[in-house]
Amino acid sequence: MKKGFTLLELIVVIVILGILATLGYTQYTKTVEKARVAEVKMIFGNIRTQSVAYYLERGSLSGLTNADLGIGTGSGQIPSACVSTNYFRYNCWPSSSVVMFCYAYRCTAGGKMPNYSIEYTPYTYIGVTGGGTSGCQYNADGSSNSQPWCNPNVY
Repeated sequence: MKKGFTLLELIVVIVILGILATLGYTQYTKTVEKARVAEVKMIFGNIRTQSVAYYLERGSLSGLTNADLGIGTGSGQIPSACVSTNYFRYNCWPSSSVVMFCYAYRCTAGGKMPNYSIEYTPYTYIGVTGGGTSGCQYNADGSSNSQPWCNPNVY
């Protein structure tokens, strides 16, 4: 009698390993995206703090620019253009004297491709006198994203 595994047993093991690898990769990509959105949460929180300080000093957000928030292309600034150290570039503007809109646009150069088939854009509306909302929007069709890891809520 020969010792060893039959071809059928080996195929079953390979199929099971393939399924486990697929599940593991899916969880890995979700975790990576969650970590990338952590960058957005941190920077949106910083922008909110700076917006409130600007409002308290001047009584209005009118005239607030990206440069006032530290957004630009210089070293040590929040990036307004894609750079190798960040996964997003940022743009903010006041929509009224008390509300600020901010978007974080995905940088896709240098191997920073989204791990999902549709690229998303985190956003926040900062109300300096209270309130505000955050979420994600797909670039392709403008629809909302129900993924909880993509909500860069800073409040």
